[in-house]
Amino acid sequence: MRVVFAGTPSTAVPTLEALVASRHEVIAVITRPDAPAGRGRALAASPVAEVAAAHGIEVLKPVKPSDPGFMHRLRALKPDCIPIVAYGALIRREALDIPTFGWINLHFSVLPAWRGAAPVQRAIMAGDEVTGATVFSLVEELDAGPVLGSITERIREDDTTAELLSRLADFGSRLLVDVVDHIEDGDIAAVPQPEDNISFAPKLSTEEGRIDWNRPAFAIDRHIRGCTPAPGAWTMLGDDRIKIGPATIADDRTLDVGRLHVAKREVRVGTTTTDLVLAEVQAVGKKRMQAADWGRGTALAAEAMFV
Repeated sequence: MRVVFAGTPSTAVPTLEALVASRHEVIAVITRPDAPAGRGRALAASPVAEVAAAHGIEVLKPVKPSDPGFMHRLRALKPDCIPIVAYGALIRREALDIPTFGWINLHFSVLPAWRGAAPVQRAIMAGDEVTGATVFSLVEELDAGPVLGSITERIREDDTTAELLSRLADFGSRLLVDVVDHIEDGDIAAVPQPEDNISFAPKLSTEEGRIDWNRPAFAIDRHIRGCTPAPGAWTMLGDDRIKIGPATIADDRTLDVGRLHVAKREVRVGTTTTDLVLAEVQAVGKKRMQAADWGRGTALAAEAMFV
């Protein structure tokens, strides 16, 4: 089958690699335009664009998928199917109708749960025990198309978004290739999504990363892990903004809410239940470092509190 792949971030790379290694022909890749990256903010190609170029695959970078020049080229390519993973732009009906078998999307949840841009983050933050990946036929309504296949994956107690998303990207890439195989073989049928148990996962804002210490330790732990690496969990110490990495839930409560205690080997902070033991912190403009080293080097006052 002649496929055009659409994707942008590193989480889409496993699927592109799996398609290249499959029986199908990847004739082109669609990705977002080059964007500023790094401290120098120089323009850089997306991870998907870099991998496609390494394989000698044509790369299309429309500013909008509705651009006339892009639409003309996509029609000329005559793709049988367009798999899409985290592309980052809305696809309108005119483009959806081009491939013979449509666009098929790999989404990192078990739909209809967590439709939207941040399904992994929201699942961790909500305390879900199981998530997964779904391949479905793309329609104009957000993540609402009929399902072609799905897998499930347990959310581990120490999973961050980065760790869980890495596993789902790997497992999901195999699922998507399997679906494309069956589409070509003509032995698969799409199943409409249920109308109940629909939930949404909008993109997390930077402000949503702020930690509310007036919550139980388990809820703050989920919040931190769900926000790692992006947008990052953070708090304020006086006028300084401090980014907080994944922590450990202590067995006891020794501190008031938000209160910090720096010991030789650890930094603790109080919650409404047990304390949290911090592992890594990062002050604005500084490198990430071990919490105990930060605590000793910051010369915190005895009454220091996160707010």
